[in-house]
Amino acid sequence: MFIVLLLGWAFVPIYLRAGVTTMPEYLGKRFGGGRIQLYLALLSLGLYVSTKLSVDMYSGAIFIQEALGWDLYAAVGALLAVTALYTVTGGLAALMYADLVQTLIIVVGASVLAGYALGAVGGYEGLVERYPLALPPNVTGPCGRPRPDAFHLLRHPSTGDLPWPGLLLGLGIISAWYWCTDQVIVQRCLAGRSLTHVRAGCVVCGYLKVLPMFLMVLPGMAARVLFPGLRGLMLAVVLAALMSSLASIFASAGALFTLDVYQRLRPHAGPRHLLIAGRLWIVAMVGLSLAWLPVVEAARGGQLFDYIQAIASYLAPPVAAVFFLAIFVPRVNEPGAFWGLLGGLGLGLARLIPEFALGTGTCGTPGRCPPFVCGLHYLHFAALLFLVTGLIVIVVSLCYPPIPRQHLHRLVFSLRHSREPRVDLDQSAPKDGAGGVQLQDVEAEPSGRGAEPVGQRAWPSGSGGGAVPPDTPAEDPVWSRVVNVNAVILMAVAVFLWGYFA
Repeated sequence: MFIVLLLGWAFVPIYLRAGVTTMPEYLGKRFGGGRIQLYLALLSLGLYVSTKLSVDMYSGAIFIQEALGWDLYAAVGALLAVTALYTVTGGLAALMYADLVQTLIIVVGASVLAGYALGAVGGYEGLVERYPLALPPNVTGPCGRPRPDAFHLLRHPSTGDLPWPGLLLGLGIISAWYWCTDQVIVQRCLAGRSLTHVRAGCVVCGYLKVLPMFLMVLPGMAARVLFPGLRGLMLAVVLAALMSSLASIFASAGALFTLDVYQRLRPHAGPRHLLIAGRLWIVAMVGLSLAWLPVVEAARGGQLFDYIQAIASYLAPPVAAVFFLAIFVPRVNEPGAFWGLLGGLGLGLARLIPEFALGTGTCGTPGRCPPFVCGLHYLHFAALLFLVTGLIVIVVSLCYPPIPRQHLHRLVFSLRHSREPRVDLDQSAPKDGAGGVQLQDVEAEPSGRGAEPVGQRAWPSGSGGGAVPPDTPAEDPVWSRVVNVNAVILMAVAVFLWGYFA
């Protein structure tokens, strides 16, 4: 809830003033060269396959299999067919309207289920009393028993399944990567009508983030009380959420591949060519995700939340560190960012590969991964990896000359309001309108962007964002104050909830 506000008030203003369309493009403008932009695009696509598409497919398929009795891969095929149909034909505008409808389905359906489930167990007080007694049949030993700290967000720093230092620092870093630097989320912000409009969306999103505790977590705990040993199912809710997530990933993956990878290989490709390439890449990603399903099924005993967070903990913190330093520390340069990314990736893979190859084990079954490699909780490892990557970036950057100020206007937080012209670091790289294909036109086809992004409207086509931006449309002061006040209220609600459930 705090990180999504950080997106609207700290990160999005930079992205919009920079005039970028994708997150790798921002790092390309900030540092120059091109290797960082290509690296981030490829890493993001790899993360989409390993943590987003494959997990969504697997969870959706298991759900359909349990509800309808279908074969696992037949269920995946049905889920993908419906999602791909409106993703490819409708584009980003269709995705946003579909998201709106699906959000209403999710909230209404989950509210009905939550009311029924909590009423059946005697309300919150009844749940607190009965949950520790909800034992699956034939349980011996500690495995399968409810945790004594199940109703506490902040858990023991060493023995907790989600230790509180890792929850606040490690998960905070992963959340910053997801909400502030990931194409799936930021792409919607770049399509906003104004900065106030974007911030209002962030506030609404923050309020929606209050709901999962009461509409998903507590009803899931109530389901354990009502049906020990079985998992609760929510048909319409789960399918709506999965389809929304898959469609968003398809759109963002198509944009990333087309603009940051394929266009570098084929710089003179026309819009139609790029459109076909983006759609073919989506098909390829579906195939890769299907091939990855067995890995998801075997990883961490099938606990999907742990699997997603573990993968992200080993690969995402270096990206988050580079983005934070790129925006808030003007002294950081391209060599520092590049070697920080590579060093962080090496450290992350040094933990990820042995853990998934040897296994961490489950309750009652120890894994073969040595404790000195896999003993540190993955959320603690995420915080450590973030700090080490940041240190590498800063140390290497100090060994090279700083980037002159003329290249940083409107690309770093301290210069976000600069009115001076910016000289792009790669003068030979094609600018918007200079290479025969405008970025906003290319983006509109693979991702189906329904409206021209406010970041692309900030200055004339052909300037690449380097020209002095003209005066942007004035923000409505009344609505701006309404959004700011709601952001403060949201933070107060978040503080209260954290304090109450800590």
